[in-house]
Amino acid sequence: MQYIIKTFARILILSVPCFANAQSTYLPQTHKHQQLLERLEILLQKNPDLNVATVKPLSRKIAVRIGEYADSVQDASGNTLSMVDQHNLQSLYMNNSEWIGGDKTDFASRKNLWNTFYKTKAHLLEVDENDFFLAVNPVIQQQQSIENDNDQRIFLNSKGLTMRGMIAGKIGFSAYLTDNQERAPLFVQDRINRTQAVPGAGYYKAFKTTATDYFDARGSIDFTVAKYVDVQFGYDKNFIGNGYRSLYLSDFGNSYLFLKLNTRIWKINYQNLYMELAPQFVKSGADNLLDKKYATMHHLSINATKWLNIGLFEAVIFGRKNRFEFGYLNPVIFLRSAERNNGSADNGIAGLDFKANIAKKLQLYGTWMLDEFFLKEVRAGRGWWGNKFGVQLGGKYIDVLKIKNLDIQGELNWVRPFSYSHYDSVSNYTHYNQPLAHPLGANFMEAIGIIRYQPHPKWTTSARLIVWKQGLDTAGFNFGGNIFKLNGTRSVEYGYTIPSGVSATGINAQLLVSYEPKENVFLDVSLLIRRWKATELPSVNRNTSLITAGLRMNMFRREYEY
Repeated sequence: MQYIIKTFARILILSVPCFANAQSTYLPQTHKHQQLLERLEILLQKNPDLNVATVKPLSRKIAVRIGEYADSVQDASGNTLSMVDQHNLQSLYMNNSEWIGGDKTDFASRKNLWNTFYKTKAHLLEVDENDFFLAVNPVIQQQQSIENDNDQRIFLNSKGLTMRGMIAGKIGFSAYLTDNQERAPLFVQDRINRTQAVPGAGYYKAFKTTATDYFDARGSIDFTVAKYVDVQFGYDKNFIGNGYRSLYLSDFGNSYLFLKLNTRIWKINYQNLYMELAPQFVKSGADNLLDKKYATMHHLSINATKWLNIGLFEAVIFGRKNRFEFGYLNPVIFLRSAERNNGSADNGIAGLDFKANIAKKLQLYGTWMLDEFFLKEVRAGRGWWGNKFGVQLGGKYIDVLKIKNLDIQGELNWVRPFSYSHYDSVSNYTHYNQPLAHPLGANFMEAIGIIRYQPHPKWTTSARLIVWKQGLDTAGFNFGGNIFKLNGTRSVEYGYTIPSGVSATGINAQLLVSYEPKENVFLDVSLLIRRWKATELPSVNRNTSLITAGLRMNMFRREYEY
């Protein structure tokens, strides 16, 4: 697969001078302008650019275009955007200045260093010439935490570099590299020991006995092969969905090699994603070359009306002895047909999603993820194991009680037992010992509530509450919550509900205050309280209280949201 993708990428790259148009790099994971863009999606309602945001990351070019449209609406009405929104828009422009035409003097720093560094407020080094753009920044995150019932110091030490650029307005490139040392809270250490994976990371090694040491290296090259078709080849993460969680593809796990084609024409956005993944493995002391498995994913969305977007999703995860199945290269949706023609029964899922913007105040969204479904068995109501599906319903409401920049979000997620699992361990819906979709795997119900408030351009506060129930396995019995287990090892055929097995309840609540004294420099203080209890398995119970203070620069905040 890696050879195939690289060969295909070389062909495309060599063809770029013939037909490439201006190409943009993409906004990074959990970037600071994400909340602004989500607000604009609701405020502007009828801007077609906004309805491409189901697939993330979002192009910097489109993000700026959304901002410029918001500015034009503000100029016409005078009251669409708050003072904080207008400040955040200017920050969006400053951090994506390669797509800003005209005067950029407002982006210049009052003082620079040696007439080379920090000539602009957003970048350590910025080169903006006719045929070349380059932005380079340091990446830093230092966190110190105090945890109850833990005498050891909880910390995160991340440092690295990020860069992006554009050549001749045709080829975009980006890179991100950090070296990380982390001693996570005890409940995260439990997860690392259980899954042999650091959440969100790849290869790691032990550090100071109970801590971990790992690199996070990402990068991509991007170009447009036709007026409506963008191509990205890289090693990074993607997210498909409209919610806080995704039942399709989340950015919770490790990065992966991928080739992505995104076609946007008329009212349609169509994305093809080809991925090289790592199957489940047992970590040993020696370094070994991991086997490969592969995935193909398609997402098709259409603006059914000016306020309603509807999407279709399909994916197939498959294992061939380190080779790709060429039938899955077909970019046309309906992978199940290719799967059947191959004579195989790979792990395929499908889905339907929607997003509706209402009255410039409210957004409703939902997802129906379908792994396997038999209507006859559903009507029978016997809890057949093979009815594997998940549902997400959520809503976002902005400027609550007419308080500017006070926004709330609520979300419910249900996933039935054995969803995402397979009879072949290579083909389960995972990568590098981590779920590709929801962090909890399957056999759970979850409720999420989030309040975000930005009273001042430099101050942001948020409160998040996650409550869930999940069914756990007992010795010798598979109740469908662990998606790494073969679904053929199920205990019985019928009687499965949510949750099945030993019922466990979790609560994860966090209060966060962030201050941005300089562009892209944040001081964070947070309080996290987590409770995890399984009455019939007291050995897994754990209560956590965590107070954290941190400094970060040009980097998303490390979260423990499970």
